[in-house]
Amino acid sequence: MPITYSQVGDNYDLKDPIKKLAQVSAAATGKNLLQHNFTELTDSRGESAYVWEQGGVYMATTIEGLGTKNLVADNMQKITGKTYYEIIGHETVATIINDLITVGAKPLTCHAYWAVGSNDWFQNTERLKDLIGGWKNGCDTAGVSWGGGESPTLTKIVDENCIDLGGSAVGIIEDKNNLISDTKLQDGDRIILLKSTGINANGLSLARAVAEKLPEKYATKLPSGVYYGEAVLNKTNIYAKLLQNIFSAGVNIHYVSNITGHGLRKIMRARGNFTYNIEKIFEPQEVFSIIQQYAELSDYQIYETYNMGQDYAIFVSQADVDKTLEAIKQTGFVGLDAGYVKAGERQVIIEPKNIIFKGESLDLR
Repeated sequence: MPITYSQVGDNYDLKDPIKKLAQVSAAATGKNLLQHNFTELTDSRGESAYVWEQGGVYMATTIEGLGTKNLVADNMQKITGKTYYEIIGHETVATIINDLITVGAKPLTCHAYWAVGSNDWFQNTERLKDLIGGWKNGCDTAGVSWGGGESPTLTKIVDENCIDLGGSAVGIIEDKNNLISDTKLQDGDRIILLKSTGINANGLSLARAVAEKLPEKYATKLPSGVYYGEAVLNKTNIYAKLLQNIFSAGVNIHYVSNITGHGLRKIMRARGNFTYNIEKIFEPQEVFSIIQQYAELSDYQIYETYNMGQDYAIFVSQADVDKTLEAIKQTGFVGLDAGYVKAGERQVIIEPKNIIFKGESLDLR
């Protein structure tokens, strides 16, 4: 029987309506900024980061959680003796920062939230040192100051052997022309996809369920010779400096979609009535093939769950494609001129896979 993400992890059909309800209530509080002579940018509501006008600049903020990727690290430590928490610290920062910058913000500060079920978790000094080092290195990669954080002990809320990782970040848009919102998206825009390093921080509950079906569980070797667990733990790219390099190249970025939860459906997060035609895609990493095989998922099901090799979509005009691809290459990442936007029915068409995601399959901004 197939194993779906909604069975073992997030059920978006149940959770997305709750998010929408919360967004309505949140929008009603925007007027409170006026008391401080600031103004929210209503177009940022429903995006990955929230933006407000503060004098001559825009400020942005976001909050994110890692999810359950650290549980994979815990299992891998039993196999190899390594903690893998340098990766986990990096991953949490990446998850936060990659959301913040989708609105064009340069990240300034990042703040940590580390909740444990027992203070005993902090007694493993090697693991704690690796977590701190990974978080610090992630902040350096993003060019942000680690501003502090909170580390509560939540007995009976968090498992006593676990840590729940998350955090927030604040950024600035000094040149207001660099604000990215879906109001810039146009018919004829090109879709530039960035090559991912693997699963990132989404769909981990399903990846962990698949591990239980593998011959050697997390220690199962993939065709490349890498442990399945280590393939799941691949570090996520942090794109903060990349986006600033694209701006420096004189590119007017029309929109950005961080392909996380909802998989490639996320490309149609914008409010406008557009069809997103994906003509070319990166080949998914081998870990996705293992998950699809053992979870018995169709192409449609796995592409609506995971990034499948592409974890960022940058929308630019046809005239800016070459400059964008060159900026991506210079920053050390891999980009692909993958498709185009056209006015019409809200949907994503992944031509190489004959997959069509209709608008109603992503009932959330």
